[in-house]
Order: sequence, then C-alpha cells, then structure tokens
Amino acid sequence: MTDSPSYSISVRLRRVTAEEGFVSVPVTEAVMRAEPEPDGSFRLDTKKLFAEAVRLGADAAWQVESREIEVHPIQTAPGWMPEAGR
Repeated sequence: MTDSPSYSISVRLRRVTAEEGFVSVPVTEAVMRAEPEPDGSFRLDTKKLFAEAVRLGADAAWQVESREIEVHPIQTAPGWMPEAGR
C-alpha cells in the first residue's frame, strides 16, 4: 500500500520576550540640570537620568516579565528553502 503524500504550510512566528530590571542611579551632578530654577534650586534632568539608567542596565539582573508568540507580520520562506532567495 502506498502512503498518500502529506502537505504542510510554513508559518513564520515571532516570539517577543520582555524583561525587567532595576538599577540605582546615583544622584550626582551628572544627572542634574546645568542651570538652577528661579528659586535657586537644582532639578534632575530626566534625559540624563534615564540615559544613565540605560547605561547601568547592561549589568542589571534581568527577569522575564512576559513572553508572547504571535504570527510574524511579514511571511517569508525559511532560509533553508531553495525558493527563499526569490
């Protein structure tokens, strides 16, 4: 008896993993605004603060927050298929 051929369809998926980590950014002159407020006080410069947090994040302890698998919006043939280069 001959087996009938089987068919399949390749679907490109995307898995997105979001991780969270916490860093402590020292409050130094490097993260403060250069100019004082009218009352003479100095305020944080949030752009500098967040840039420093991102820099420190390279060494953070990261934990998985969520993981989602979805259909990739662009469907292309897998790289190992001969027609993938077309």
